[in-house]
Amino acid sequence: MPKQTIRDLELSGRKVLVRVDFNVPQTKDGEVSDDRRIRSALPTLNYALEHGASLILVSHLGRPTGKPEEDKLFRMDRVAARLQELLGRPVVKANDTVGPDAQAACAALRPGGVVLLENVRFNSGEKKGDKKFAAQLAGLADAYVNDAFGTCHRDEASMVAVPECFPPERRAIGFLVEKELQVLEALLSQPKKPMIAVMGGAKVSDKILVIENLLPKVDQLLIGGAMTYTFLKAQGHSTGKSRVEADRLDEAKHLLELAGAKLVLPQDHLVATSLEPSAETKVVEGSDIPEGWLGLDIGPKTADAYAARIRGAKTVVWNGPVGKFEDEPYRQGTLKIAQALAESPAVTAVGGGETAEAVEEFGLADQVSHVSTGGGAFLESLEGKSFNSLKVIPDK
Repeated sequence: MPKQTIRDLELSGRKVLVRVDFNVPQTKDGEVSDDRRIRSALPTLNYALEHGASLILVSHLGRPTGKPEEDKLFRMDRVAARLQELLGRPVVKANDTVGPDAQAACAALRPGGVVLLENVRFNSGEKKGDKKFAAQLAGLADAYVNDAFGTCHRDEASMVAVPECFPPERRAIGFLVEKELQVLEALLSQPKKPMIAVMGGAKVSDKILVIENLLPKVDQLLIGGAMTYTFLKAQGHSTGKSRVEADRLDEAKHLLELAGAKLVLPQDHLVATSLEPSAETKVVEGSDIPEGWLGLDIGPKTADAYAARIRGAKTVVWNGPVGKFEDEPYRQGTLKIAQALAESPAVTAVGGGETAEAVEEFGLADQVSHVSTGGGAFLESLEGKSFNSLKVIPDK
């Protein structure tokens, strides 16, 4: 069922608490290195402001340890500065979440004003889902909007306990979450056929539930990345020094039997003598990796074959790079997959942190139908899981 959205809320003159996902990549110095998640929230924020609301924004950033010196990089000041540039209006950064500074900043809000609270995970009540903390946070505002898809799979206070503090008619999702749910519905309910899934990344163990849930829906499942070598090992092939999850071979065999001809493994591989970008490389045909070598990308024949299958599809979902794309010598397979999606007229959805990062880095993000802002949330959605953070938002 579609969820109540920000369009359904009375906004004029109200203070709206928006749970955003500003957990952005940072440089070693704490600067914002990729503002895609901030930009993705702008439609919701601008809509609320244009309809006479003021905004209280809540987000986490990084993984705070509780040690002030280590956590200073995770303060929201630089995020607030970047948001101010993008919004084109002042953003007040509060130095706490529910303390005196936040209370004063929120009390002073007038329509059109914006406050960004300090990193919500600086408060121990967030991870614990503490209801007292949630009530304090909810007490700052008149309504609640969840626009943080990347955190929807977490039962943290700002995702579940906070919205529960508001009457149902004052809870909603934002445009970012709405679009994510619409895309997932299109992928998982009645996808246009043929449907192709591309699965990469390092571990078979991370994708078992996804593969099991997608198999009845897809026409083909194209495998790449280091997880390839666990499948090949399970088939009895030599894998050289390639990464293999030795404790997952039985599960890999089970998936191979379950999938049958739907599961497609690379027919050639770019291998190297080490993980270093300067290592010696060569292309190996077939399914066996020589001793002393490790697979770091799909080979050129596989890349071309996968691209051709993608071009013939009506729906494509991609999760996980098919090679060590961070290094120039090992990125060609991932680049070709991204280019094939960009050129395809199909419904194309990209999810997972590294996959989204790759598409963004290649300058192709605007040429695919949807790049999800949620890594874990996107993956768990593909597994068929439902989230408490969305259950607390009323259906329309």
